[in-house]
Amino acid sequence: MHKICTDIIIEAPIHEVWDLLTDFEEYGSWNSFITAITGVIEKGSKLDVHMQLPGMKGIDLNPVITKVQPLHEIRWIGNLWIKGIFDGEHAFRLEELENGRTRLIQCERFRGVLAPLILHLIGDRTKEGFRNMNRELKGACEKRKGFGLKRNVPLAL
Repeated sequence: MHKICTDIIIEAPIHEVWDLLTDFEEYGSWNSFITAITGVIEKGSKLDVHMQLPGMKGIDLNPVITKVQPLHEIRWIGNLWIKGIFDGEHAFRLEELENGRTRLIQCERFRGVLAPLILHLIGDRTKEGFRNMNRELKGACEKRKGFGLKRNVPLAL
């Protein structure tokens, strides 16, 4: 198994970070890595995700949400072509910190017979994409801080 993880501290309360992270309609306005997502945030829901690795052509994926813990975690699993060839389990985790700050941890675990080869080709760009998204989420949250984000938690719990 192969894993890529990144994290960042955001100077905004956890609920504001969660609101923007789960506001899929806004992704195109601030996110250069995952430029579009459609779907409902609930366990078992299938998403339509457009991902743009830095310097590469975009790709469309259809992962299934495997975990939703409001204000703390969204996790999904998807694959390229056929399950077992190149599978990825993606997670966004939020940790509430003191002084109204939040840590975002973005990780993906890769499995499958082609995982070592594909990650050799795109692993660095994937990590760069994660870092770009983290910085962009931080910037968007900190810019909006104090301006009262809408409470956008479209969850079916």
